[in-house]
Amino acid sequence: MSHAALPSRGLAFGEYPQRVGAGDAAAFEGARRWVFSHFARPTAARLPDGVAQSLGAARKRLRGLDAAMFKCETDTLRQRLRRHGLDAETAGAALALAGEAMARTLGKTPYDTQTHAAWLMLNGRLVEMATGEGKTLATALAAAVAALGGAPVHVLTANDYLVRRDRQDLEPFYATLSLSCDCITGGMAAGAHAQAWQRDIVYTTARELVFDYLRDHLVLRGERDARVLRAHAIAAADEGAAGTAAATPALPGLCLCFIDEADSLLLDEAVVPLIISAPTQALDADAYRRAYEISCTLQRERDYTLVPARRALVLTDAGRGRVSAAVEGAGGVLAPARRACELIEAALAARLLYRRDREYAVAGGKLQLIDELTGRIAEGRQWQGALQPMVELKEGLAPSLPTATAAQITYQRFFPRYLRLGGMSGSLLESRHELRLLYGAPVVRVPLAKPSRRRWLGLSVCVDAAHKWSAVLHSVRKHAGAGRPVLVGTDSVADSAQLSALLQSHGVRHQLLNATQDAAEAERIALAGTAAMVTVATNIAGRGTDIRLDAAAAVNGGLHVIATMRNRSRRIDRQLIGRAARNGDPGSAEAVLALDDALLARVWPAALLRAVAACAHGPRHELPMWLARPLFTVAQRVTEWRDRGQRRDLRHADQRAAELYGFSGGTE
Repeated sequence: MSHAALPSRGLAFGEYPQRVGAGDAAAFEGARRWVFSHFARPTAARLPDGVAQSLGAARKRLRGLDAAMFKCETDTLRQRLRRHGLDAETAGAALALAGEAMARTLGKTPYDTQTHAAWLMLNGRLVEMATGEGKTLATALAAAVAALGGAPVHVLTANDYLVRRDRQDLEPFYATLSLSCDCITGGMAAGAHAQAWQRDIVYTTARELVFDYLRDHLVLRGERDARVLRAHAIAAADEGAAGTAAATPALPGLCLCFIDEADSLLLDEAVVPLIISAPTQALDADAYRRAYEISCTLQRERDYTLVPARRALVLTDAGRGRVSAAVEGAGGVLAPARRACELIEAALAARLLYRRDREYAVAGGKLQLIDELTGRIAEGRQWQGALQPMVELKEGLAPSLPTATAAQITYQRFFPRYLRLGGMSGSLLESRHELRLLYGAPVVRVPLAKPSRRRWLGLSVCVDAAHKWSAVLHSVRKHAGAGRPVLVGTDSVADSAQLSALLQSHGVRHQLLNATQDAAEAERIALAGTAAMVTVATNIAGRGTDIRLDAAAAVNGGLHVIATMRNRSRRIDRQLIGRAARNGDPGSAEAVLALDDALLARVWPAALLRAVAACAHGPRHELPMWLARPLFTVAQRVTEWRDRGQRRDLRHADQRAAELYGFSGGTE
């Protein structure tokens, strides 16, 4: 497909357009992407001359048009886009039209960098654009131009609040261009989903999008050929109105998608399976409680061992013998000794490996999983098999039904199915090779609209968490006392609560933002730019919401960010640090780490870390940088390498599956 053409529904692309490769075609595409990913470099960050000239000329012409003439210009350009696609002259005129509409309705004239970013996304690029540079408006420009060209556009953002906010804020802009806009959030009825997907532009989260896609997959029974789809619709129509609704897919296909915070979905969450589950059996709650009680009587090493690679506790032969003796004569699900052992291994994992306020939270009498990467509640997600009910028993909750998979997919498998994919984030460049390999999307960095004024105040590493929190407290009091807002990023809900308690005990006024207050996330993060305000947040909570400085905060030096952990990826570290000094504001950042951080424990032997701890000195027991810095650098690079390997293994498995399906004539 030419880069000039905009993907759209209709005869040219079928009734349910999407890109699905199989067999030799998939293998060839993988080889082509490997070559480009390893030898391509980021493209020049400027608009092509033809687009820039057309853009400038159109801007001058459009400023003098009244509302009626502007509408005529919109209708004319809509026809040009649908006839000619994104050639240089038409693309420049369309971007100018969208920019003028934005200025008229929102009172915001797009920066040249935002217009350039929109053009790049329209051409299937992933754009690195720094925090505070206006990614939301740049995405809106791209979505408007694509929708004018006839493409159904899906815009993905981080959470339901941002979905609703963006739809509400941008709907007048789209309406000026005679485009319809809607949003899909959690809790909406299925019928409302289907209606919303028919709009020109739909804002939603990746989770809602993918689950609707999986439901469509089940409706179509794995068939993607347009003739089969029409046959299903005709057959359903013969069965009556109810059957018609059940057999009609909700989505208009996968034509064009723009992803905000693209690295989070395309890399950090790439291999997390999204699953539609169905209960496997009626729950025998007494049997589950009995299995949980038996697990409490077993001893480590004698009865079970830890398997770190699988994050599981596995019974030894001696342990299996004890379990068999304990369930002898039991009925129900405990009757087969093998099944009893599986339940007890799940109970052991629930008790000893999964921790409250780290892997999960409890709110409103329900178990809620926490996304490891974002620190947010993973709405609607639950563990498969017996693990979910066992953790619920651990927390004194009513156990839920164990489930099995009816349909599943990962983001890594899903997003390449779009005919065109674009996105944005503040941190993409480090992973440009992998992103092009996995998704065929080049990465381009757009320059800052204003020079950065961020100051880096350095890294310090303490011997343990207690001394780390003491150092963080000292830094918070110093900067907040000077009238500056402070944002502290922590690794987990438990860490954020621990630091909050420490600040409270020392009389430091602050607000806490973690997974248990997800509904108020945007409101709380918006206050983080107030002079002397201290905000404690889990990981990258608040990502996607601007921290705007008030006048006093700007005069006093701007936002100060303290990172208290090294994340699995350098990109995520950059996201947190990037909250300071946005869009030309003043600001600073530092990192305060500890030798007992989880990142080090996953890579380095405990004996080595104990030996290094002996080198600590000073009142805060800090380590010399020549010794501490390499430990964190190597641990982070090793973790990134492992995560890339996991994504690579999944890609190879997908390619093998595609070849198998292609050979057998089957469908996914």
